Amino acid sequence: MSDGAKERKNERTKERKSERTKERKNERTKERRNEGTKERKSEGTKNRKLNNNIMESSKYTEIEFVINGQAVRRKIRSSLLLLDLIRDELSLTGTKAGCMEGECGACTVLVDGAPVNSCLYPAVNINGRNVLTIEGLSKEDGSLDEIQEAMVNHGAVQCGFCTAGMVMRIKAFFDECRSQNITPDREMIKKAIEGNLCRCTGYVKIVDAVESLF
Repeated sequence: MSDGAKERKNERTKERKSERTKERKNERTKERRNEGTKERKSEGTKNRKLNNNIMESSKYTEIEFVINGQAVRRKIRSSLLLLDLIRDELSLTGTKAGCMEGECGACTVLVDGAPVNSCLYPAVNINGRNVLTIEGLSKEDGSLDEIQEAMVNHGAVQCGFCTAGMVMRIKAFFDECRSQNITPDREMIKKAIEGNLCRCTGYVKIVDAVESLF
């Protein structure tokens, strides 16, 4: 074999060795990349799970409150409405779900003595506060409150769907008038209950019932 042929053979051998070396390097690089990708995916999965746990935890809030004289501590969804807490979780179904838009007043309850539409009121807002529903209005012996008796005596209750909310609105008004030593006239009474709708009575008998309390 001539010297030129030997040189060409050696060059081809070197080239093949160089190519195999490059291939091995590329394979090792790919393996490292794949390992890095797997690690990042694993870390990403862990982070997502952690974030989901944090988000899930943040959806719930522990609150303490008093309802109808009873102290309650409860962990609730942060988005829960007071109406749903009262009816679905505390099983106090006297409070009615009406329009769900704060227009009819059927869902009225008292929070620290003030009437609120529980269909719009976030339940987390009652933390540390006092809530009164229609169930808590009756006396200890089970007899009716004076407002309830006045409604019955004056025929101000018909289908009854609006009655719980109406009575609670009147309760807030009655307590306010009594604390300020006010004897309201019929126009003041009408103004006080205008946020509560009644499709049965025409309101006259309701106003009569409230007027009889003073």
